[in-house]
Amino acid sequence: MKKISFIVLVLFVAVLLNGCATPYPMGMLYTEVKAPVGAADGGISYSKVGTSKATSILGLVATGDCSIKAAASEGGIRNIKYVDYDAKNILGIYGEYTTTVYGD
Repeated sequence: MKKISFIVLVLFVAVLLNGCATPYPMGMLYTEVKAPVGAADGGISYSKVGTSKATSILGLVATGDCSIKAAASEGGIRNIKYVDYDAKNILGIYGEYTTTVYGD
C-alpha cells in the first residue's frame, strides 16, 4: 500500500510541475499566448507578412513546420524585421503553434 501511495504522490507532483520550464507561459488546462521572438534590425515598418504553423495531437504526434525560414518563405520575405510566436494548447490534447514573420 505504501508503494502505491508513493507512486500516486510522484505522479501528482509530476503533473503539477508539468510545464514549469517552457519557453512560454503554459496553463495546465488551456494555453493561448502570443510572444515576441525578436527583432532582426529593430525596424518597425514592413510590407509583407508570412506565417508558418505546426500542430500537435495528444503530445504524441506533431506535424508541420513553424520555423522562421518557412514563414519568411511563405510571405516572400527576404529582410526580416521582427518575429512573433503564438501557441495554443487545449488540455494537452490539441496544440497549434504559429510563427509570424514581418519584413520586406
